[in-house]
Formats: sequence, structure tokens, C-alpha cells
Amino acid sequence: MTLATAATLLILALGVSADAFAVSLGRGLQIRGKLLFNALVLAAAFGIAQAVMPLLGWLLGAAFGSYVDKVDHWIAFGLLALVGGRMIWQALHPEAEEELPEDPDHPDHRVTPREVTVLALATSIDAFAVGISIAFSKLSIWMAVPVIGVVTFVLSFVAVFLGQRIGRRFRTPAEVIGGIILILIGLQILLEHLGVL
Repeated sequence: MTLATAATLLILALGVSADAFAVSLGRGLQIRGKLLFNALVLAAAFGIAQAVMPLLGWLLGAAFGSYVDKVDHWIAFGLLALVGGRMIWQALHPEAEEELPEDPDHPDHRVTPREVTVLALATSIDAFAVGISIAFSKLSIWMAVPVIGVVTFVLSFVAVFLGQRIGRRFRTPAEVIGGIILILIGLQILLEHLGVL
């Protein structure tokens, strides 16, 4: 693996994990008690989901790759631009958040299995689209999957503790930066296939 490929994989993983990072920041702000346990549960769920979904997307893309060979780079660019643009739009148009009660036994102050499952799936839908785009690029899915999973785990774990200390103010920048990264990677794939890079 070349240095350029490693850098691309790391940047891709950072972009894909932005949603999980932002959600973990928010949950870190709300969690009361058992912080380490809840951080590990969230990080593990997000890391696994973000690793599995690109693989599923890649399998779908690979299955139909021969039918879309002439436009695959446009599909990859379109998907990554769409996902990245959506992340930026959502970051800049947040829904109003209600203040949570201070009671540590309140359901919003602890992580439940159902919540973890829903959040993991919700934050990894974008990773599915990214997996489809990887099928049309020169990147190896077998390298991308573990990198995305590990990066998401680490960032989510750290984000829970950051959320406890710094609150919501870094959620929006994290999502905006993640969206920009995905758009730029999509542009790189497109320009490589067009022979510009």
C-alpha cells in the first residue's frame, strides 16, 4: 500500500466517521454515570456498523460494476458528493434540541441497546453509499473496512468524553468538515478516471 493510498483511506475514514463522532459528542453531553462503559458500547457499535456497511455497499457495487463501467466514476462522485452535501446541510440546519432533565436515571442520560442499534444504523447509512463508490474506485475494500472501523471506534470513544467537557459547539464543525472531505474524495475519484490527476 502506497503512502498516497494510506492517506486517502485515512481521510475517507475520517469523513465517514464524522456522523458517529458528532452523535457521540451529543451523547457524551447527556450521559450521566458509567461514562467509560457507555463510551465503549457506543464506540464499538459505531465502529462495527461503519465497517460492515461499506462492505455491503461494495458487494452491491461490485455485483453491478460490469454494467456501469463507463459511468462508475460519475456514480462514485455523485454518491460521495450527495452524502457529503447532506452532512453539511444537516450540520448547518440543526433541529431545535430540547433541554434534558438533570435526573441521572432519565432515559436520555444512559445508553440503551435499542438506542445504540438505531444510532449505529442511522450514522452508517452514508457508509453504505461510500462502499458502493469504493467498488468503482481503485481503493481496496479489504483495507478500507478495518481502517474505517478502527477510526470510527477511536473517534467515537474520544467524542463521548469530549462531549462531557466541551458540549455541543464542536458538533457542527465536525459534520461540515466530514462532508467536505467526502466531496473532495469523490472529486479525486472523478478526476483520476477522467485523466486529470
